[in-house]
This record gives sequence, structure tokens and C-alpha cells, in this order.
Amino acid sequence: MQTSSKEALLAEAPPDYSASPRLPGLPCKKMLIVVVVVVVIVLVVLGFLLMGLHISEKHTETVLQMTIQGLDGKTSPQHLSMSRKEQVATFQVNGNLNSSATVVYDYSNLLIGYRSWPGQSCHVTRMNKEDIQGLEAVAKVFQQAQTKLLKPSLKQSEEEGGHPAPLADRSALGTTLNILCSHLPVYWA
Repeated sequence: MQTSSKEALLAEAPPDYSASPRLPGLPCKKMLIVVVVVVVIVLVVLGFLLMGLHISEKHTETVLQMTIQGLDGKTSPQHLSMSRKEQVATFQVNGNLNSSATVVYDYSNLLIGYRSWPGQSCHVTRMNKEDIQGLEAVAKVFQQAQTKLLKPSLKQSEEEGGHPAPLADRSALGTTLNILCSHLPVYWA
């Protein structure tokens, strides 16, 4: 190599290296970090809320399924709804294969009403205040009364003209039983 070229390079002053000028950037880096952190927190909270909603929905479905089917997974034979204001308890019971029935215990009027679905009549009996009849016993009595009404005996047909007379005065029934038996004839059982 030539020495003159080295000397020429050494004779010149080295170039002045300095920091490059700052590029125009974001003036608020702290603000950007705060916004990113807030967005991440919102997403995490939203995720937990959606998980909680999903879990509570599953829990509600499970409780509803247990109510409908019973704790053992079998269909429960009855469901109860009560009204303390009106002093009424309503049971939905399964009757024969393609039928169900509604039994209403009216504690204010001391009456028990029964209507099968589909049904052509409604049956009412008095409630024993000291010893209230059980649901199974009441359902059995009403089903027997309904069977007798549908199939009157030959002796009854000759004497009474076929069917017993329905209850004429519905005012003793109360509101709930009148609604239950709305347009059907009501018979005492």
C-alpha cells in the first residue's frame, strides 16, 4: 500500500460523530403506557365477567333441571306454587298417560279443587281443617269421582237421568277455584 494515502487520511480530521437528531415521536410515552395498561385491565375484567356469566348460566340451568327432573334425574310427580296472600297452594300432578291435573288447596275457603287436562269437568271437595288430606289421597278420590262421572252406572242412569247435577252456586268456591274451573261444570266429590 502506499504510505501517502495513509498519511492523507491521517492528516484529515476524523469526522465528527454526534447523536442523531431526535425524530419527531410521541411526546407522551407515559400516556401511551397508561392507555395500554387500562385497556389490558378492562379486557381482563371483561373476561372474568363473561366467565362468571357463563358459570352462573350453567348453575341456573342445573338448578332448573334439578327442579324439573328431581335430584335423582327422574321426573318429579308434582310441583308446588303457593300464594300466601290468597292462602292457596297449587300442585301440578301427572295423571294417566296423556294427561295431567291441577290440584288447588284453598285454605281461606277450606276447599280442594281438581281439574284434569284435558278435562270435561272440575271437582271440588271440602278440606278437613284438623287433618288436611294428602295430595295422593285427594288425587285418587278425584280420579275416582271423574271416572264415575264419565261412566255412570246403569242404576244411576235410570234414577238420575245420567249425570249428577253440577254445582249451581259458584260463589262459595272463591276466586282461584272459579278461575281453575272457569267454563267447566263443577261437581262435589
